[in-house]
Amino acid sequence: MAQILKGAPVTEALTQRSREEVLELKEKGIEPCLAILRVGERPDDIAYERGAVKKAEAAGVRVHKVVLPGDVSQEDFDCALNELNEDDSVHGILMFRPLPGQLDNERARQMLAPSKDIDGMTDGSLAGVFTNTDTGFPPCTAEAAMEILKYYEVPIKGTKACVIGRSLVIGRPVGMMLMHENATVVNCHTRTIDPASIAREADILICASGKLRSVGPEYTNPDQTVIDVGINWDEEAGKIAGDCDFDRVEPLVKAITPVPGGVGGVTSTMLIAHVIRAAQRTAQNI
Repeated sequence: MAQILKGAPVTEALTQRSREEVLELKEKGIEPCLAILRVGERPDDIAYERGAVKKAEAAGVRVHKVVLPGDVSQEDFDCALNELNEDDSVHGILMFRPLPGQLDNERARQMLAPSKDIDGMTDGSLAGVFTNTDTGFPPCTAEAAMEILKYYEVPIKGTKACVIGRSLVIGRPVGMMLMHENATVVNCHTRTIDPASIAREADILICASGKLRSVGPEYTNPDQTVIDVGINWDEEAGKIAGDCDFDRVEPLVKAITPVPGGVGGVTSTMLIAHVIRAAQRTAQNI
Protein backbone atom coordinates (compact mmCIF):
# COMPACT_ATOMS: atom_id res chain seq x y z
CA MET A 1 0.00 0.00 0.00
CA ALA A 2 1.35 3.42 -0.98
CA GLN A 3 2.02 6.31 1.34
CA ILE A 4 -0.76 8.86 0.79
CA LEU A 5 0.76 12.32 0.39
CA LYS A 6 -2.05 14.48 1.72
CA GLY A 7 -2.00 18.21 1.09
CA ALA A 8 -3.43 19.31 4.46
CA PRO A 9 -0.20 18.92 6.50
CA VAL A 10 1.74 20.77 3.79
CA THR A 11 -0.83 23.58 3.80
CA GLU A 12 -0.69 23.81 7.60
CA ALA A 13 3.11 24.04 7.59
CA LEU A 14 3.11 26.68 4.84
CA THR A 15 0.45 28.74 6.62
CA GLN A 16 2.38 28.66 9.89
CA ARG A 17 5.53 29.77 8.09
CA SER A 18 3.56 32.53 6.37
CA ARG A 19 2.19 33.80 9.69
CA GLU A 20 5.71 34.09 11.08
CA GLU A 21 6.97 35.88 7.98
CA VAL A 22 4.05 38.32 8.05
CA LEU A 23 4.82 39.21 11.67
CA GLU A 24 8.45 39.88 10.75
CA LEU A 25 7.37 42.13 7.88
CA LYS A 26 4.91 44.06 10.04
CA GLU A 27 7.69 44.72 12.55
CA LYS A 28 9.48 46.45 9.67
CA GLY A 29 6.38 48.49 8.85
CA ILE A 30 5.33 46.44 5.82
CA GLU A 31 1.84 44.93 5.66
CA PRO A 32 1.62 42.29 2.91
CA CYS A 33 -1.37 43.00 0.67
CA LEU A 34 -3.15 40.83 -1.89
CA ALA A 35 -5.22 42.67 -4.50
CA ILE A 36 -7.98 40.70 -6.18
CA LEU A 37 -9.12 41.97 -9.58
CA ARG A 38 -12.39 40.38 -10.64
CA VAL A 39 -14.67 41.21 -13.57
CA GLY A 40 -18.32 40.22 -13.20
CA GLU A 41 -19.92 37.65 -10.93
CA ARG A 42 -18.86 34.26 -12.25
CA PRO A 43 -19.63 31.67 -9.55
CA ASP A 44 -16.30 29.86 -9.99
CA ASP A 45 -14.37 33.13 -9.64
CA ILE A 46 -16.32 34.04 -6.52
CA ALA A 47 -15.74 30.61 -5.00
CA TYR A 48 -11.99 30.81 -5.65
CA GLU A 49 -11.93 34.36 -4.33
CA ARG A 50 -13.63 33.25 -1.12
CA GLY A 51 -10.98 30.57 -0.62
CA ALA A 52 -8.11 32.96 -1.35
CA VAL A 53 -9.46 35.52 1.12
CA LYS A 54 -9.76 32.85 3.79
CA LYS A 55 -6.17 31.72 3.21
CA ALA A 56 -4.94 35.32 3.27
CA GLU A 57 -6.72 36.08 6.53
CA ALA A 58 -5.31 32.92 8.11
CA ALA A 59 -1.79 34.14 7.33
CA GLY A 60 -2.43 37.77 8.32
CA VAL A 61 -2.30 39.14 4.76
CA ARG A 62 -4.50 42.14 3.96
CA VAL A 63 -6.90 41.78 1.00
CA HIS A 64 -7.93 44.61 -1.32
CA LYS A 65 -10.76 43.73 -3.73
CA VAL A 66 -11.44 45.49 -7.02
CA VAL A 67 -14.64 44.21 -8.61
CA LEU A 68 -15.56 45.57 -12.04
CA PRO A 69 -18.89 45.14 -13.86
CA GLY A 70 -19.12 42.33 -16.40
CA ASP A 71 -19.50 44.85 -19.25
CA VAL A 72 -16.50 46.98 -18.24
CA SER A 73 -14.67 48.64 -21.14
CA GLN A 74 -11.09 47.84 -22.09
CA GLU A 75 -10.07 51.36 -21.11
CA ASP A 76 -11.58 51.12 -17.64
CA PHE A 77 -10.14 47.66 -17.08
CA ASP A 78 -6.67 48.82 -18.14
CA CYS A 79 -6.95 51.77 -15.78
CA ALA A 80 -7.87 49.54 -12.82
CA LEU A 81 -5.01 47.13 -13.52
CA ASN A 82 -2.50 49.94 -13.94
CA GLU A 83 -3.56 51.46 -10.64
CA LEU A 84 -2.84 48.17 -8.87
CA ASN A 85 0.48 47.79 -10.70
CA GLU A 86 1.54 51.24 -9.50
CA ASP A 87 0.18 51.00 -5.94
CA ASP A 88 3.19 50.41 -3.67
CA SER A 89 0.95 49.12 -0.88
CA VAL A 90 -0.14 46.19 -3.09
CA HIS A 91 2.38 43.35 -3.26
CA GLY A 92 0.51 40.73 -5.26
CA ILE A 93 -2.34 40.78 -7.77
CA LEU A 94 -4.74 37.90 -8.38
CA MET A 95 -6.44 38.57 -11.72
CA PHE A 96 -9.25 36.20 -12.64
CA ARG A 97 -9.30 34.83 -16.16
CA PRO A 98 -10.73 34.24 -18.65
CA LEU A 99 -11.99 37.79 -18.94
CA PRO A 100 -15.28 38.62 -20.68
CA GLY A 101 -15.27 38.66 -24.49
CA GLN A 102 -14.97 42.43 -24.86
CA LEU A 103 -11.60 42.39 -23.03
CA ASP A 104 -8.25 41.26 -24.43
CA ASN A 105 -6.98 38.40 -22.24
CA GLU A 106 -3.48 38.43 -23.74
CA ARG A 107 -3.18 42.20 -23.31
CA ALA A 108 -4.18 41.87 -19.65
CA ARG A 109 -1.69 39.07 -19.07
CA GLN A 110 1.14 41.14 -20.49
CA MET A 111 0.10 44.29 -18.65
CA LEU A 112 0.31 42.65 -15.23
CA ALA A 113 3.55 43.59 -13.49
CA PRO A 114 5.72 40.44 -13.13
CA SER A 115 6.79 41.60 -9.66
CA LYS A 116 3.14 41.31 -8.57
CA ASP A 117 2.23 38.30 -10.73
CA ILE A 118 1.66 35.85 -7.88
CA ASP A 119 0.02 33.23 -10.10
CA GLY A 120 2.90 32.97 -12.58
CA MET A 121 1.00 33.93 -15.74
CA THR A 122 3.21 36.60 -17.33
CA ASP A 123 6.13 35.99 -19.66
CA GLY A 124 8.37 37.62 -17.06
CA SER A 125 7.37 35.09 -14.41
CA LEU A 126 7.83 32.17 -16.77
CA ALA A 127 11.25 33.49 -17.75
CA GLY A 128 12.14 33.56 -14.05
CA VAL A 129 11.19 29.89 -13.75
CA PHE A 130 13.42 28.93 -16.66
CA THR A 131 16.39 31.05 -15.53
CA ASN A 132 15.87 30.17 -11.83
CA THR A 133 15.86 33.84 -10.83
CA ASP A 134 13.58 36.03 -8.69
CA THR A 135 11.64 37.46 -11.64
CA GLY A 136 7.96 37.11 -10.85
CA PHE A 137 6.74 33.81 -9.43
CA PRO A 138 6.23 30.23 -10.62
CA PRO A 139 2.69 29.06 -11.38
CA CYS A 140 1.15 28.08 -8.04
CA THR A 141 0.27 24.53 -9.07
CA ALA A 142 3.81 23.80 -10.20
CA GLU A 143 5.28 25.08 -6.95
CA ALA A 144 2.63 23.23 -4.93
CA ALA A 145 3.81 19.96 -6.48
CA MET A 146 7.39 20.79 -5.50
CA GLU A 147 6.37 21.74 -1.96
CA ILE A 148 4.67 18.37 -1.47
CA LEU A 149 7.79 16.53 -2.61
CA LYS A 150 9.95 18.56 -0.23
CA TYR A 151 7.57 18.32 2.74
CA TYR A 152 7.47 14.53 2.52
CA GLU A 153 11.23 14.44 1.92
CA VAL A 154 10.95 12.69 -1.42
CA PRO A 155 14.46 12.59 -2.94
CA ILE A 156 14.77 14.72 -6.08
CA LYS A 157 18.50 15.16 -6.70
CA GLY A 158 19.82 12.56 -9.13
CA THR A 159 16.40 10.98 -9.74
CA LYS A 160 14.51 10.37 -12.96
CA ALA A 161 11.32 12.43 -13.26
CA CYS A 162 8.58 12.15 -15.85
CA VAL A 163 6.00 14.89 -16.38
CA ILE A 164 2.85 13.96 -18.29
CA GLY A 165 1.85 17.26 -19.88
CA ARG A 166 3.58 20.34 -21.29
CA SER A 167 1.27 23.26 -20.48
CA LEU A 168 2.67 26.58 -19.28
CA VAL A 169 0.51 26.28 -16.16
CA ILE A 170 2.11 23.11 -14.84
CA GLY A 171 3.85 20.75 -17.28
CA ARG A 172 6.76 22.81 -18.51
CA PRO A 173 7.29 24.90 -15.33
CA VAL A 174 7.33 21.91 -12.97
CA GLY A 175 9.69 20.10 -15.31
CA MET A 176 12.09 23.03 -15.16
CA MET A 177 11.76 23.28 -11.35
CA LEU A 178 12.59 19.60 -11.01
CA MET A 179 15.62 20.15 -13.22
CA HIS A 180 16.75 23.02 -10.98
CA GLU A 181 16.69 20.48 -8.13
CA ASN A 182 19.00 18.26 -10.21
CA ALA A 183 16.50 15.67 -11.41
CA THR A 184 16.72 14.31 -14.94
CA VAL A 185 13.40 15.23 -16.52
CA VAL A 186 11.35 13.99 -19.47
CA ASN A 187 8.15 15.79 -20.48
CA CYS A 188 5.64 13.55 -22.24
CA HIS A 189 2.76 14.95 -24.28
CA THR A 190 0.13 14.09 -26.86
CA ARG A 191 2.75 13.41 -29.54
CA THR A 192 5.00 11.25 -27.35
CA ILE A 193 5.33 7.68 -28.59
CA ASP A 194 4.59 5.13 -25.84
CA PRO A 195 4.62 7.50 -22.84
CA ALA A 196 3.87 4.62 -20.47
CA SER A 197 7.25 3.02 -21.17
CA ILE A 198 8.98 6.31 -20.35
CA ALA A 199 6.92 6.89 -17.19
CA ARG A 200 7.66 3.39 -15.90
CA GLU A 201 11.34 4.32 -15.63
CA ALA A 202 10.65 7.38 -13.48
CA ASP A 203 11.25 7.77 -9.76
CA ILE A 204 8.87 10.76 -9.73
CA LEU A 205 5.79 10.90 -11.96
CA ILE A 206 3.87 14.18 -12.30
CA CYS A 207 0.42 13.64 -13.81
CA ALA A 208 -0.68 16.84 -15.56
CA SER A 209 -2.42 15.74 -18.72
CA GLY A 210 -5.82 17.17 -17.79
CA LYS A 211 -7.51 13.90 -18.79
CA LEU A 212 -9.54 11.87 -16.33
CA ARG A 213 -7.78 8.67 -15.18
CA SER A 214 -5.48 8.73 -18.20
CA VAL A 215 -2.51 7.42 -16.16
CA GLY A 216 -2.93 3.76 -15.25
CA PRO A 217 -0.81 0.93 -13.79
CA GLU A 218 1.20 0.57 -17.02
CA TYR A 219 2.84 3.96 -16.21
CA THR A 220 4.14 2.95 -12.79
CA ASN A 221 6.77 1.03 -10.85
CA PRO A 222 6.89 -0.01 -7.16
CA ASP A 223 9.47 2.63 -6.17
CA GLN A 224 7.65 5.54 -7.77
CA THR A 225 6.17 8.69 -6.21
CA VAL A 226 3.13 9.98 -8.08
CA ILE A 227 2.00 13.62 -7.87
CA ASP A 228 -1.43 14.03 -9.47
CA VAL A 229 -2.32 17.64 -10.26
CA GLY A 230 -5.41 16.77 -12.31
CA ILE A 231 -8.84 18.05 -11.30
CA ASN A 232 -11.51 16.45 -13.45
CA TRP A 233 -15.22 15.90 -12.98
CA ASP A 234 -16.13 12.23 -13.17
CA GLU A 235 -19.74 12.28 -14.36
CA GLU A 236 -20.25 8.57 -13.84
CA ALA A 237 -19.05 8.64 -10.22
CA GLY A 238 -20.39 12.13 -9.56
CA LYS A 239 -17.19 13.40 -7.99
CA ILE A 240 -13.83 15.04 -8.64
CA ALA A 241 -11.02 12.74 -9.71
CA GLY A 242 -7.46 13.10 -10.93
CA ASP A 243 -5.49 12.34 -14.07
CA CYS A 244 -4.27 9.18 -12.37
CA ASP A 245 -6.47 6.10 -11.95
CA PHE A 246 -5.99 6.21 -8.17
CA ASP A 247 -7.72 2.96 -7.20
CA ARG A 248 -5.65 0.91 -9.64
CA VAL A 249 -2.35 2.75 -9.22
CA GLU A 250 -2.23 3.30 -5.45
CA PRO A 251 -1.46 -0.35 -4.54
CA LEU A 252 1.39 -0.44 -7.05
CA VAL A 253 3.51 2.63 -6.18
CA LYS A 254 5.55 3.89 -3.25
CA ALA A 255 3.64 7.15 -2.66
CA ILE A 256 0.80 9.09 -4.27
CA THR A 257 -1.25 12.26 -3.81
CA PRO A 258 -5.04 11.88 -3.61
CA VAL A 259 -7.59 13.90 -5.60
CA PRO A 260 -9.18 15.72 -3.93
CA GLY A 261 -7.07 16.33 -0.84
CA GLY A 262 -3.67 16.57 -2.47
CA VAL A 263 -2.17 19.30 -4.63
CA GLY A 264 -5.28 21.52 -4.85
CA GLY A 265 -5.26 22.93 -1.32
CA VAL A 266 -1.53 23.54 -1.44
CA THR A 267 -1.94 25.51 -4.68
CA SER A 268 -4.12 28.21 -3.10
CA THR A 269 -1.77 28.40 -0.11
CA MET A 270 1.16 29.02 -2.47
CA LEU A 271 -0.72 32.06 -3.78
CA ILE A 272 -0.52 33.68 -0.34
CA ALA A 273 3.10 32.60 0.10
CA HIS A 274 3.91 34.45 -3.12
CA VAL A 275 2.29 37.65 -1.82
CA ILE A 276 4.51 37.45 1.25
CA ARG A 277 7.59 36.74 -0.87
CA ALA A 278 6.79 39.83 -2.95
CA ALA A 279 6.53 41.88 0.24
CA GLN A 280 9.87 40.49 1.39
CA ARG A 281 11.47 41.63 -1.86
CA THR A 282 10.02 45.10 -1.22
CA ALA A 283 11.58 45.06 2.27
CA GLN A 284 14.98 44.20 0.78
CA ASN A 285 14.80 47.23 -1.50
CA ILE A 286 13.95 49.76 1.21
